[in-house]
Amino acid sequence: MSEIEFRSEVTVELVRASAHDSDVLFAARVSTLGEQTLEQSQLDGSASEADEKRDRGLINYLMRDRHGSPFEHNSMTFYVRAPIFVFREFMRHRIASYNEESGRYRELNPVFYVPSAERNLVQVGKPGAYDFLPGTAEQTALVQQQTRAAAIHAYEAYQRMLEAGVAREVARIVLPLNIYSSMYVTLNARSLMNFLSLRTKREGTTFPSFPQREIEMCAEQMEIHFEALMPLTYSAFNKNGRVSP
Repeated sequence: MSEIEFRSEVTVELVRASAHDSDVLFAARVSTLGEQTLEQSQLDGSASEADEKRDRGLINYLMRDRHGSPFEHNSMTFYVRAPIFVFREFMRHRIASYNEESGRYRELNPVFYVPSAERNLVQVGKPGAYDFLPGTAEQTALVQQQTRAAAIHAYEAYQRMLEAGVAREVARIVLPLNIYSSMYVTLNARSLMNFLSLRTKREGTTFPSFPQREIEMCAEQMEIHFEALMPLTYSAFNKNGRVSP
């Protein structure tokens, strides 16, 4: 049996993108200018200060007044590796395209998520307005020990069934939700802003959200790429309370 591995992080890689603030601008301006090429709207070093101010103002207006469709003319594809329970939360967002590795067609690797010591463990408050606080050293040790033990026991049972000739799709049913999976997720800026608004916790947002920490870890990495690709759109998103248009 392969050696079991335990991790406390998620990974997000931007593998392909066609996403630029100019994608928003050319889509928005067709309403008033008719045919408008992408090249004419392209933001580059030759743009004047007045042009940049105008472009920033248009994107902010679209965001503020929730004219959302111009933010859909772009695409970002991420490769995400995270425990399966995170993917089940991801796929609640029916505004993206997903392809995940399959436990029916391949033997799953023995890689399992264990919360790090920095992961808050104690829930306080009520649903919709709760927070999490650090656990005690004893609680942290208990979570880590029990999680590791359960994963080892489950993966050994999985291996025994595979070795006995049981189909992968049947053997996998004993595996816990903290086993890692991988997927590609493709979405546009409008969908990504919706995802970020719900899966990150930020002070001063129009609609506060209380995401599970592990999916927030994914969202934080996706947000870094979004900011780099579409800085004007990202700035307007934050300026207007992190509400997707």
